[in-house]
Amino acid sequence: MSQSLAKIWTHLIFSTKERYPFLSDETIRHDMHSYLAKILKANNCPTLIVGGVSDHVHSLFVLSKNHSIASIVWAIKRSSSKWVKGQGPILRKFHWQEGYGAFSVSQSDVERVERYILNQETLIREKRFRASFASS
Repeated sequence: MSQSLAKIWTHLIFSTKERYPFLSDETIRHDMHSYLAKILKANNCPTLIVGGVSDHVHSLFVLSKNHSIASIVWAIKRSSSKWVKGQGPILRKFHWQEGYGAFSVSQSDVERVERYILNQETLIREKRFRASFASS
């Protein structure tokens, strides 16, 4: 075979350092998600969705056949951290946590994972409500 073919859907999750809610502002969060999608695209990783909440992000993309997941994570964390620190004085202390989770997603589950990422805010709110209700 004279060409290389790969289509590995990847669900990537990583958080802010110590889960600090740096991305609480909806505009900054939306801009961060857009910025991450641009970095993924620039690294030949077609992206279906980037989403998340104030302290972590999720993305669903096709991993480039030319890059490892570690190099992609390094590139998006480095570039986005540098970018967001210029968005305001509160964000100058912004940092991503060192680790990440990256999981392959079968083609048949892509739509389900996309919905999961799209509904992150609702899921987190419900989880917090259930936790506070259970402790009452």
